[in-house]
Amino acid sequence: MKIPFPIWPLQRLFIGCCCIVLSGCASQFAPPARPEPVLPEAWQAQLPAEAQVPEGDWWQRFGSPRLEELVLMGMEGSPDLAGAVERVIQAEAQLRSTGSSLFPAVNLSGGTSAQRRSVSGGSSTSSESTNLSLGASYEVDVWGRIAADVRASEANLAASHFDYESVRLSLIAGVASGYFQLLALEERLAYSRENLAISERVLGIVEARQRHGTASALDLARQQSTVLSQRSTLLSLEQQQRQTRSALAILLGVAPQEFAINPEPFSQLRVPTVDPGMPSDLLLRRPDLARAEAQLVAADASIVAARTALFPSISLSASAGAASSGLLSLSSPTSTLSLGASITQSIFDGGRRQSQIASAESRQRELLETYRKAILTALKEVEDALNTVHFSSQQEQLQTDILAETRRSLQLAELRYREGADDLLSVLDAQRSLFSAQDQMVQLQLTRLNGALELYKVLGGGWQYAGM
Repeated sequence: MKIPFPIWPLQRLFIGCCCIVLSGCASQFAPPARPEPVLPEAWQAQLPAEAQVPEGDWWQRFGSPRLEELVLMGMEGSPDLAGAVERVIQAEAQLRSTGSSLFPAVNLSGGTSAQRRSVSGGSSTSSESTNLSLGASYEVDVWGRIAADVRASEANLAASHFDYESVRLSLIAGVASGYFQLLALEERLAYSRENLAISERVLGIVEARQRHGTASALDLARQQSTVLSQRSTLLSLEQQQRQTRSALAILLGVAPQEFAINPEPFSQLRVPTVDPGMPSDLLLRRPDLARAEAQLVAADASIVAARTALFPSISLSASAGAASSGLLSLSSPTSTLSLGASITQSIFDGGRRQSQIASAESRQRELLETYRKAILTALKEVEDALNTVHFSSQQEQLQTDILAETRRSLQLAELRYREGADDLLSVLDAQRSLFSAQDQMVQLQLTRLNGALELYKVLGGGWQYAGM
C-alpha cells in the first residue's frame, strides 16, 4: 500500500516530540514536603496492670456470647457498613477510569449512504458510498499529569479502605455500647422494682401504725408519695430500655418492631484490661489517621497534576481507512493511512490554571491541619479512656462499700421505726440512699465497661496499618 504523502515532515515532528519528552522526564514534579508529626513519648494516665494489646476479635474478651452474636448480625446487616463497601467499589472504579488514560484510545467507525440528485426538467444523478476507518490516539504523559492523577486515585482508594475499617470499628463499638447500656438498664430496672417492693412494704407498716394511732396521716402521705415516685422512676427506666433496644436494632440493620433480645445478666460481663502501647503506635493502629494521611497523599498528587497544566500537552494519532463507491460494499476500496502528532500550549486563560494550583495547594494545607488535629484528638481520646478506666475502677470499689452500708442503714431504720424508736423520715432517707447507691453502682459498672470499650476503639481495635 502506498502512503499518499511524504513522511519526512512527520519525522521532524516526531524528533521534536522526543526531545520534549526527554526534557520533560528530567523535570518531573516532586510532591510538596510536609513536616512529620511530633508525638509524646509516654501517656500521662496510669496504665492498667497485666494488660493485653487489642487483637482482632477484641469484643470476645468481655465474656459475652450474646455480644458476639450481635456483632455478627451487625457485620451482616448494618446499612453503614454496606455503604462503606460501596464507597470502596466506587473508588476502585474511579481508579480504573483514571488509569485508562495511560493507554491509547482506539475507535472503529463505519458508514454507508446512497444519494440521488434531480434537476428540475433535467436529468438526475445518484451516488453511493461505504467507508470503514480505524483510529487511535494517545496523549504522551510528558509532565506526569496522568501519573499524578493515578496516584491520587490510588490514594483515594486506600482512603476508602481505611474508611471502611473505621466504620467497621465504630459499628462494633456502637453495638457493644448499646448492648451494655441495655443490660445496665435491665439491672437498674431490677433494682427499681426491688426498691418499689421495699417502699410498698414500708407503706404497709405505716398504714398499720396509722390504724392503731401510732403514725400520723403525714407519715402515711409521705410514704405514699415515695411509692408513687418509685413507680414513676420505673416507667422512665422502661421507656429508656425500649429506646435503647430500638437504637441497637438500627445499628444491626433490623426494624425495631421485629427486634427482640434475651439479655444475659449484667454481672456476668468481664471488664478486660487493655495495653495502650506507645503514643507513636497510634499512627499504625488507627484507620482514621491512615485515612487522613491517604487524603494528604491524594492532595499532593493533585498539586502535581495542577502544575503540569502550565506546560504543553502532546498527542499522537493514527488512522487507517477504506472507502468505496458502493452501498454496503467495500469492493475495490480506496485506502488511506494517516499519522499525526500535535502539541497544544495554552497562551492565556485568565489565570484559571494558576487559580487551580493555588486551590490545590490550599487544599493540601487544609488537609495537613486536619491530619494534625486528628492526631491530637486521637492522643486526647486515648488519654481520656485511660483515665476513665483508672478512676472508674477505684470509684466502683468505693461504691461497693457505700452500697453495703446503705443496705444496713435501711434495715436498721425499718427496725427502729417498727419498734417506735425513730420516725418515718429516717426510713425515707435510708430508702432514697439505698436506691441512689444501687443506681450509682450500676452506672459505675457501665462506665468501667464503656471505658474499656472506648479504649479498644481509640486504639484501633487491633487494626494494623499495612501500607497503601
